[in-house]
Amino acid sequence: MKLLMFERAGGPPEAGVLAAGGSEIIPLAGAGFTCLYSIIQGGAAALDKVKGFAATASPRVALDSVRILAPIHRPPKFICIGLNYRDHAIESGMAIPEIPTVFNKFPSVVIGPGDNIVLPPMSEKPDYEAEFAFIIGKTGKHIKGEDWRDYVFGYTNVNDVSARDIQLKGTTQWLMGKSFDTFAPMGPYIVTADEVPDPHNLSVKLTLNGEVMQNGTTRELIFNIPQLLEYLSSVFTLEPGDVVSTGTPPGVGMAKKPNPVFLKPGDHCIVEVEGLGQLHNPVVGA
Repeated sequence: MKLLMFERAGGPPEAGVLAAGGSEIIPLAGAGFTCLYSIIQGGAAALDKVKGFAATASPRVALDSVRILAPIHRPPKFICIGLNYRDHAIESGMAIPEIPTVFNKFPSVVIGPGDNIVLPPMSEKPDYEAEFAFIIGKTGKHIKGEDWRDYVFGYTNVNDVSARDIQLKGTTQWLMGKSFDTFAPMGPYIVTADEVPDPHNLSVKLTLNGEVMQNGTTRELIFNIPQLLEYLSSVFTLEPGDVVSTGTPPGVGMAKKPNPVFLKPGDHCIVEVEGLGQLHNPVVGA
């Protein structure tokens, strides 16, 4: 299923399922769900209830008549993996990591499809990063890699927008350069894990103003989902709704030769992970 959050004109946020054909939404209020977080927390029983309801529910809402929101507006944890594609580490001039490079974004940075990426005045080097993210579906600590499918609820697109000058200025901690407001577009929906048989064989692409800037594949992940779950959960408990953004392939703006490409007002970013839809976001100045 493709689960999403949406808003009708003047109405509150609602949870829904994208209907077959992709042009209509089945609202889930009638099934007792007002947000995707409650479905994720409900586990397999909640998913079964949603599937049963969606099979016969009516009326439906036209997709083009609503505003699509971020699927998880405030994830409990927003965990990011840096330098997780070998070619990206090389283009960044960084050593190939021997263990996952982990940082986080504050949950308040999340925005939805179509929302503006707002460039902060204090940064002259804002950059894009197309990323494939997975959503935790069950509480876990000390997870074994072979059990990874038990803990993944689904997948979505993320744009890990980064102020490179702030990120790399005088510190090894990346949080400040990653956590400006609006620096985590997410969506347009969560594709449930059962619809993605092999998440380690998906194309990851970013288009900027119609030009493909990044075009990689999750086959090139240095640390895959089983390895990440095992490593992360060895330190802290993973909880339903946590987002793990797995890193970006080569082609980021700061590494473009001979001239780096940084975001500017008027730009338009599209992140597209295979099978997960397109995440569109315009870029504006503060």
